[in-house]
This record gives sequence, C-alpha cells and structure tokens, in this order.
Amino acid sequence: MILERECEDSMENRRTESETSRRSVRAIALLSGGLDSTLAAAIVKHAGIEVVGLTVKYFVNADERRAAKIAQTARALRIELRTLDLSVEHLRVIKHPRHGYGCAVNPCIDCRIFMLQHAERIMEEEGAQFVVTGEVLGQRPMSQHRGAMDIVAQESGLDDRLLRPLSANLLPDSLPVKEGWIKREALFAISGRSRQEQVAIAAQLGITDYPQPAGGCILTDKAYGARLRDAFSHVGKDAMGIDEFVILRFGRQFRLSERAKLFVGRNERENEMLGTLAGGRYTLDPTEVMGPLALIEGEPSEDEIQLAAAIVARYCDHVVGTPVSLQLSHGEEARVIEAMPLASDDPRLVSLRIGG
Repeated sequence: MILERECEDSMENRRTESETSRRSVRAIALLSGGLDSTLAAAIVKHAGIEVVGLTVKYFVNADERRAAKIAQTARALRIELRTLDLSVEHLRVIKHPRHGYGCAVNPCIDCRIFMLQHAERIMEEEGAQFVVTGEVLGQRPMSQHRGAMDIVAQESGLDDRLLRPLSANLLPDSLPVKEGWIKREALFAISGRSRQEQVAIAAQLGITDYPQPAGGCILTDKAYGARLRDAFSHVGKDAMGIDEFVILRFGRQFRLSERAKLFVGRNERENEMLGTLAGGRYTLDPTEVMGPLALIEGEPSEDEIQLAAAIVARYCDHVVGTPVSLQLSHGEEARVIEAMPLASDDPRLVSLRIGG
C-alpha cells in the first residue's frame, strides 16, 4: 500500500510538473485576421500554451477593418495582442528584395523573413520560446513551398523555434514538439489551397466568425505591379517614400512622357485621397461641371498639360463638342485652362494608361 501510494504520488507530481511546465511556455502567434492564422493560434492555446498575438502593419495592409478584425480575433481567443507598425522599414524590403519578386512586385519570401525577424524580437521581449504562423504548405506558390519555407525559417533566425501547426506533421519537428510542449497529435498535415480541412478544424474548435479568402496583398496585383515598376523607373526606388507607394493605389494613371504622369480620380473617395496626396504635384479640377480631381506628377510641358486636361475633361459630365474649364494649380500659382475632351475611342486613353 505504501509503495502504491508513493507511485501514485510520483505520477501525480510528474503530471503537475508537466502541466506547470507547459503553462510556463509562451508563444508569439502572428495574426493576419484570416482563418489560417486564427486556427494556428487557437491550436497552440488549446494545447495549454500561453499565446501572445502579434500583428504587423505595413502600408499595403493598413486597413481599419483589418485591424478591427484582428483585435476581435484576439478577444475571442482571449489572448493579448501586440501591434507593430513597420511601414517605413518594410519599404526597403519591397525596393531591394534578396529573393526577388513574384508575379508582380511581391517579394513574398523577403516579406516573411522580415516579419519573422521582428516576431523573434517580440518573442525575446515577451520571454516566449517560439513563434507560430498560419502558413500552409503549398498554399502560396512563391513563399509556401517547402524550399521557401525552409529559407524563411533559417534566414529569419528562428529555425526550429518556428511552428506552423496546420502543416507541422509534413515538416521536420520544431522545438515545441521536440521539447514535448505540444504533441504531434495536436498538429495537422494540411497542404494545398483547399480550405476544407481548415473549416472542419474551425468547427471543432468552435470558431465560426472568420472572413472568406480575400484578394491578398496589393503587391501581388498585376495592375499595381505595373504602376510600381513604372514609378521605380521614373521616380527611382530610393527616392520613393510611403506616399509615393500609397498614391499608386488610386485613380486612373497615365504616363504622359518620361517626365510627366497623370492621376485621375475615379470616384469621390479617390478624389479625396488624391487631394490629401497632392504634395508638390500639379492639380487639375473642373470649375463648372462635375468631374474628377486629377494630379500631374513631374515636370510637364505646356503640351503635356493640355493633353492631361483633355484626358480629365473626358471623364467630366460635359456636353459633347464643348470645351471643359479646369483650374490648374501648382504651389501658389493657379490659372484656368480649357480643353476639348478626348473622344472615348481615342487610342491614347489605352496606350498611355499604366496598369489597365
């Protein structure tokens, strides 16, 4: 009886020590607001490990709805959330990626390395032992094939301190598995682009409020990529700040010449955004009819200003065959010019357009 009691006591002590050890382990989980990162954080928390959420803001994903969704996710998971704004630092990654671009100007591998390097810093600040992401093997062609995932783990400096719970059982054991902090049975072997398994896991974990897949990062958009390559060529990579990247998201854009470019708002919101980003650019604004705000960037000639005015007039509410009056402003100088709208089938509307 004494031996049995001692044995039971010993087993209970080991169990208590194991539970205490697991509770003392902390993880940093990257949250994007999507289903995969939510599941990854939930899986690790469900295993009894303390999780701290981390979201990284860039100019490409700075969106109030996204931020609100991530905050909501952290509250639902009952985890602390930290936010890093790395917009300025991230520009260097976009301009000079070591691993190159994907289909547009998306340096996906370099972006992952950059993000995880900062996650490692937060890991150390928080006294955590590893980092968690929602990456799925084979889901993204550039950054989530096996070779790229290995490069990201190695060059971020995390190595086996990086856990990808959704595909962990298709990858070498990471530190949390080696140390017994989380069992393989709690992890998954998902690959490919289907979300069926993730949806099933979400149901098991009681996660019901998650967004459907969106269009993804703006850097993967081919129209934006064409605009950015044009800006790299004419403005210069190293001369571009955040505003020069942000403005490329708005309006119809036309390359008038090697030294001048035109932005034409497509709706009220874009007109407002272009107005806030006008800076030292020329502005063209219709004076007597409804129409878009437009900006001219660079050093346009008088002929190029007239061409810009004709393009802008094309998108104004004008009477066919009559000129449109527009105010041209630059610094403290302003004057009114008149332009005949280009015909809707004028080939220059297509040949000068950047990015479709």
